[in-house]
Amino acid sequence: MKQITVTDIAEMTLRDRVQLVEDIWDSIAEISEFIEVPEWHKEELDKRLKAYHDNPNAGSPWPEVKQRIIGK
Repeated sequence: MKQITVTDIAEMTLRDRVQLVEDIWDSIAEISEFIEVPEWHKEELDKRLKAYHDNPNAGSPWPEVKQRIIGK
């Protein structure tokens, strides 16, 4: 495996650095079953899911949120 230094990365174009990050993330995602999800993440997700079930109309659908962000 070729070693990449911080200097090598700093000399890359922005596009190449973004591609490198994507490639690294993809390699991590391939073995995601080995990554432990912290308990507090699970608790937060459970809390948000409960809030949604308690009041499903409280939020906004993604297309509306996206339009508000882009529309500014």
